[in-house]
Amino acid sequence: MKVAFATTDGINVDEHFGRSGKFSVYDITLDGFDFVEERKFADGRDTAVEETRGNELEHDNVMRSKVESLADCKIVFFTNIGPPSAARLVNKGLMPIKVKEVVPIERELQKLLDTINNAPPPWLKRAVSNGR
Repeated sequence: MKVAFATTDGINVDEHFGRSGKFSVYDITLDGFDFVEERKFADGRDTAVEETRGNELEHDNVMRSKVESLADCKIVFFTNIGPPSAARLVNKGLMPIKVKEVVPIERELQKLLDTINNAPPPWLKRAVSNGR
């Protein structure tokens, strides 16, 4: 199962979903996790998201494109997200997860792995099963 993390440095979950210029993508299994790739939308912040705010159609297209490019992931971690973007993720079958503070990606991966191996909620059990 693929999991994406909004990040500025590839080490921490430290960015807002919409303005994140890159996402680190990992594959997680019952046995562990491996880095897959970095999906880059911009150098630094994704200014296209900020510049299109106020132009509803263009902004919607930019956000829809970002969600589409993460559609093979089952979970997306970030520090914040707007309600429309969260709805887009859910409608695509992705679980949005907001972290309360900046945290290392590996710590979130380890917590997720522990949950998967001990007491996963039904949606996570299905995601892991379907991700094989």
